[in-house]
Amino acid sequence: MERIRSTTILAIRTPAGGAIGGDGQVTLGNIVMKSDAKKIRALYDGKVVAGFAGAAADAFALLERFEAKLRDHQGSVPRAAAELAKDWRMDRMLRRLEAMLIVMDKEHLLLLSGTGDVIQPTDGVLAIGSGGPYALSAARALMKHTAMTPGEIVKASLEIAGELCIYTNKQIEVVEI
Repeated sequence: MERIRSTTILAIRTPAGGAIGGDGQVTLGNIVMKSDAKKIRALYDGKVVAGFAGAAADAFALLERFEAKLRDHQGSVPRAAAELAKDWRMDRMLRRLEAMLIVMDKEHLLLLSGTGDVIQPTDGVLAIGSGGPYALSAARALMKHTAMTPGEIVKASLEIAGELCIYTNKQIEVVEI
């Protein structure tokens, strides 16, 4: 079976606010299977936003667990992220899940992976997925050389990634927080 490739998720956090966005493309080999997938989810009564890359069913299972950790820790994103990463790395069933998450609230931006990583970027920019490197490069350049808002940078950077990466399209969803 061919590998499913999809997703470009980009998130930016600045003192002025934050935004997270994703494209809508899901491909199987060289065939576009879906062009309007929703890869951004509001969690914890809309106070936290998450984007995912990887196997959708795995990502949904992780998002569910992350939201439960948020409830357990009164909405603390860093604490919930650390607890999920620990479970993800140590639990036999969770260890097999193939996805990555970017989570953010008004104060935090974090990347979570199945190897137990919880990464907070130094420059306030994170990207995952097939087109992630393209979107990340575009966002960093736009942040240095424009006065665009985080939402505008996310949208423009995802559009640039969509022009370069065959696994990224221009069906873009951006959520500002």
